[in-house]
Amino acid sequence: MVLKVNFEQSTDVAVLLCSGRLVRGHDLDLLRECLTHLDHVRVIVLDLAEVEMIDAGALGVLVFLHHWTMSNGIQLKIVNPSRLVREMFERTRLNCVFDISSLEEALEILAPPNISPFRYAAAC
Repeated sequence: MVLKVNFEQSTDVAVLLCSGRLVRGHDLDLLRECLTHLDHVRVIVLDLAEVEMIDAGALGVLVFLHHWTMSNGIQLKIVNPSRLVREMFERTRLNCVFDISSLEEALEILAPPNISPFRYAAAC
């Protein structure tokens, strides 16, 4: 299964739902390009609940994005990592680097009161 990304941006928060294979290649390059060209974002939320496979190339891109967001004053939040992704983060100790939470926790923190939760919309 190829990488699919559903994207939604609300004011200064971008939410991306990734599904399929997060592995080295063209799809991963597109994800990096998509994220590094977002305008006026304060927070990027990556929902990895539906990621079936992740490799070292993807971990490298996530580390790159972590450094890129920090240097640009953007928060990167990883939510709902699948069991495989969580295990890879633990094995590589990246779980100590990334801000990892459930989607509900992230949305509660990010959403202003009286605003309905995000819905995933157009593909990136």
